[in-house]
Amino acid sequence: MAIETRPNTNPELPDESPYETLMAYGKERGYKLDWLQLPDSLGSHPDIGDSDSGGFLLQNADLGPFSQVPDSSNNATGKPRGAIQRNSAPRVGNYPIRTKSDIWLRNGAQLYEEAIQRQWSSATDIPWSSLEELPDEIERAECQLATFLTEIEFVAGDVPGRWISYTTPDYYEPRMYLISQIMDEARHLDVFRKRALANGGGLMEQQKSNAAVRSVIDSARDFTEMSARLHIAGEGSVLSVFRMGELMSYNEAEKSIYRLAASDESRHVAFGVMHLQYVSQTDPDRKEEIHTYLDDIEIGLTRQADPQNPAVRGTASNTAISILMGGGADDASIEEGQKMLLAVRQRQVKEYMQRVRVAGFGERFENGRANAALDDYLTA
Repeated sequence: MAIETRPNTNPELPDESPYETLMAYGKERGYKLDWLQLPDSLGSHPDIGDSDSGGFLLQNADLGPFSQVPDSSNNATGKPRGAIQRNSAPRVGNYPIRTKSDIWLRNGAQLYEEAIQRQWSSATDIPWSSLEELPDEIERAECQLATFLTEIEFVAGDVPGRWISYTTPDYYEPRMYLISQIMDEARHLDVFRKRALANGGGLMEQQKSNAAVRSVIDSARDFTEMSARLHIAGEGSVLSVFRMGELMSYNEAEKSIYRLAASDESRHVAFGVMHLQYVSQTDPDRKEEIHTYLDDIEIGLTRQADPQNPAVRGTASNTAISILMGGGADDASIEEGQKMLLAVRQRQVKEYMQRVRVAGFGERFENGRANAALDDYLTA
């Protein structure tokens, strides 16, 4: 960055470089000019990209000291990472998350950018006009499933919110991603509520296990435990259902809802997988702790006891999915729907195991640590 030198019209200022002159002049007169100190990166230019390459991306913005992420942070003043510390700045935040491995992942900025670029509107991106009158039992089943998903998406947005304010600004990338996730979950709540109300039906029965969902996730003692239970288990199970959404859809509106929601959920699951991967690689002493979280998750997955999973047996959402997949509420249709639901649960197990392997905890499937009942689903 070039600094323009103007003619000296003040006889008190010597003919030196503008920066040195200004600093010397200010110090002699007691001015506080620390903010004028030139950072090492001043004059460097990040890759701002173009429309073909995705534009000026967050991951390309930080250079030099701005890109240096500390392993631990004592920043309690809200200072942006890389900014010059003002010694008189008051403490404005109590940030329990001040260790990098407690929340970090290597692709947080990329996931945030993807979330921003893939925003969609339930008002204009869903072809609501494709809704037509459905048989009563099918419409009621659609509304029951939409009611469950409206409720569970509220929890999925509510829980991550408190961890945002707990995190030091030095780890702003995962903070910004979590904000985008909350927007995604609000949109999911919005779209499933609209589906329940759009075609002559309405909101149906509240799930019995809502309190259990909150108690399991809200009782998490740190962010990593919360992420394992929410992103790996809860969001992972819902994603598997969304990916088979066409089997539950009777029009283009419903197909669009599941397709767009699945795109968002895959990003949420990826966040959890990549965070666990970072912990496993940088803080291996925590691996046994995380294996205990996975032990609990697998109990819920194999015993069909996870309250976040719409496919769990003995629930209104399970019956609704059976009716939708089987094409009716008669015994033969529900039996056919249950067979298709078994394929959903098999997919949930297979995708869970793949995520755990990518996260760096695949040894549990080789050393006998994993729940043996997982194999029952794979061979059913």
